[in-house]
Amino acid sequence: MAHPTFLRDDDKRVKFLILASCLWLAQASFAQPRWEERKANSWYKHQPWLVGSNFIPSDAVNQLEMWQSDTFNPEIIDKELGLAENLGMNSARVFLHDLVWQEDTLGFQRRIEAFLTIANKHRIKPIFVLFDSCWDPYPHPGPQREPTPGVHNSRWVQSPGATALADPVQAARLQAYVKGVVGLFGKDRRILAWDMWNEPDNGMSAYGRVDLANKSEVVVAMLPKVFQWARSEHPVQPLTSGLWTGDWSALDKMNEVERIQVGFSDVISFHNYGKPDDFERRVKWLQQYHRPILCTEYMARPQGSTFEGILPIAKKYKVGAYNWGLVNGKTQTNLPWDSWEHPYVTNPPAVWFHDIFRADGTPYSAQEFTFIRGVTKQ
Repeated sequence: MAHPTFLRDDDKRVKFLILASCLWLAQASFAQPRWEERKANSWYKHQPWLVGSNFIPSDAVNQLEMWQSDTFNPEIIDKELGLAENLGMNSARVFLHDLVWQEDTLGFQRRIEAFLTIANKHRIKPIFVLFDSCWDPYPHPGPQREPTPGVHNSRWVQSPGATALADPVQAARLQAYVKGVVGLFGKDRRILAWDMWNEPDNGMSAYGRVDLANKSEVVVAMLPKVFQWARSEHPVQPLTSGLWTGDWSALDKMNEVERIQVGFSDVISFHNYGKPDDFERRVKWLQQYHRPILCTEYMARPQGSTFEGILPIAKKYKVGAYNWGLVNGKTQTNLPWDSWEHPYVTNPPAVWFHDIFRADGTPYSAQEFTFIRGVTKQ
């Protein structure tokens, strides 16, 4: 090892960058500190075992159609959250979108309030997701295209889109969105938590060829800022961003995005569509951080991720559990991921991939319905 007096220029530059990064993190933490372990665990101690679904009403093809004024449908939301309540669910994970805030700020605020009123009626506390890096990287406001026949989640859109994410000028707009939403609702006890960014570095979808080429690099720079924008509004709810792939058994096995997610989250969250043994292994990996754990995505029946297999493990460890999909509808998430390569137009899959209810409110599986109701009794 070189003596400090004789550091090469490259060594000095690396040392300076490390020091600068540490100082920035220290200043950010001082201004708006991450919850201490004691505070996070005290908060969780006052929560029931959290069970819910990733929720979008069956008549919406994506987040924009859910929240825009012409297509926001409180009647459908009321009906379908009622189904969740009857199933024993007490929470839901719900995606917002920056473009709705940009196009109709006041209207979006009113619709979030209306949603919270309905959710509270059904004793369901949402986790609101601010940003999302999955599927179509070029969202546009206004009427949304109809779903592609036979294809899983064919019109889901990213937030922010690739154009906004690549444009430094738009950072101010995105900051205003985060601070605006969290500033307005960050003291609202009807909200459970804030999910800063869903699968931030996901470039694996069918849009991989047209997605932002340096997405991971941009996210590494932006994700800490998103946490700090939200913290600057002093929310009473915890912040998180979910790990979704890779080896989380040690920090040195994680990539930069994952280390930011773990290091900035008040409560730890993750996604898992694997079999029960894989789910349990990942829970044990995450227990090393001594914080509440939420699985904010699971359940893909053909892959062995089922309610019968996952929920008993989640209950054993008091891990919050949010499956993907409540009522089958325009997102078509009963179809598997491979429908992007082989659309299920004429022959439906033998087993549903996601979702619990048909559009008429009847359960896909009566046996599964009975099991969920039994395990959610608290």
